[in-house]
Parts: sequence; structure tokens; C-alpha cells
Amino acid sequence: MSAATWIGVAALGSVAAVGRFLVAGSISARTTHELPLGTLAVNLSGSLLLGLITGLALAGNALVLVGAATIGSYTTFSTWMLETHRLGREGRTALAVANVLASAILGLAAVALGRAVGGWL
Repeated sequence: MSAATWIGVAALGSVAAVGRFLVAGSISARTTHELPLGTLAVNLSGSLLLGLITGLALAGNALVLVGAATIGSYTTFSTWMLETHRLGREGRTALAVANVLASAILGLAAVALGRAVGGWL
């Protein structure tokens, strides 16, 4: 990878991580639901975008910059796991299971939708 690509990865990753913080925080601040909806929204929108770029068949540096740097920094597996663990530890097992199932099922649906749209474009 060239130096310009590395700089792009750092810049796009930084912007996307801040975007994740703003989106998740904004949604979480507007809901009183015990399910971590901010993280769910971030991960579902990231899944949709990742499906879209797959459908568009991005490759090479474009895929690295958009897929790995941007979407990879925007979505958050670790926060999702931490929040699910917290729900389980607090005895809210049904919510923890709902978080896992909703994230997996809706995430796969979002990827499929994004991929279909990207293939159509």
C-alpha cells in the first residue's frame, strides 16, 4: 500500500469513528429503551453500506479505503459484545439474546439489501 493510501485509511477511519460516536450517542440520548439501539443502528447502517460496496464490486485501494477504513471504523463489534455482556451480567438475559438475534438477523438482511442495491446500480 502506498503512503497516500495509509494516510487515507487514518483520515477516513478517524472521521468514521467520530461519526459512530455521534450517531450512536444521538440515538441513545433519544431513547429510554434498555436495548442498546444506538449501537444497533450504527452496525445495521454499516452492514447496509458494506453490502452496497460489495454489490458495487469495489476492489483494490477503493475497497480498503471505503470498506476497511471507513465502514470498519464506523461499525463496532466490540461495543456490541460489551453491551450484550452487560445485559447478561445484569440479569437481563432476554434483552441480551434479543440484542444478539436482532443484530445478526437484521445485519444479514441489511447486507443482502445493500448488496442487491449495489448490484442493481
